[in-house]
Amino acid sequence: MTSDDKLVQKRKLLEEQSEKIKAIADNEVHSSLKCIHLLSVAGGATSETYKAIEQRVMTDEDTHGAYHLALMAQSTADLPVDARQLIELVVTKGHSSQLLSLLKNLPVPPVEAIKQRILSEEDQEIVAQMTAYLKINPEGIGSQSLLGDGQHERIVPISQTQN
Repeated sequence: MTSDDKLVQKRKLLEEQSEKIKAIADNEVHSSLKCIHLLSVAGGATSETYKAIEQRVMTDEDTHGAYHLALMAQSTADLPVDARQLIELVVTKGHSSQLLSLLKNLPVPPVEAIKQRILSEEDQEIVAQMTAYLKINPEGIGSQSLLGDGQHERIVPISQTQN
C-alpha cells in the first residue's frame, strides 16, 4: 500500500467517524462530552462535525461540553467554533470549579467576569484557590502567548479590588 493509499484510507475513516459523531450530536440530547471524546479518539473531524457539537452544547446549555470545546478552540486556531459564546456559557452558567479552571487554562480568560461569578457563588474554597492563583499570577502570565505587541492582560488580585 502506497503512502497515497494510506492517506486516502485515513481520510475515509476520518470522514466515517465524523459522520457518526455528527449524527450523535444532531440526535442525542446531552451528548456533547461523548462527542468530544469520540472526536479526540478519532484525531479530528470535519468542520460540520465541530459545528454540530457546538450546536449540541449550546442547545443543551452544557457547561461541561462548552468548557472542553472552548479549550480545544483556544488551542487550535482554525477550529470552526465560536469560543467566545462557549466561554460566555461557562461564565454565566458554570460552576465555581469550572470558572476557576477557565481562569487557569484559557490563554486569555475574561478575568473580571470570572472573578465576579466566583465571588457571587460564595464557595470559600474556590474563592481561596482563585485568590491564591491570582496572587502568584497577577500579570496573567500564560495568557500573554496570544496577545499581540503592546497588549497585556492585567489580573488584579481580589485583595486589591473594591466592592
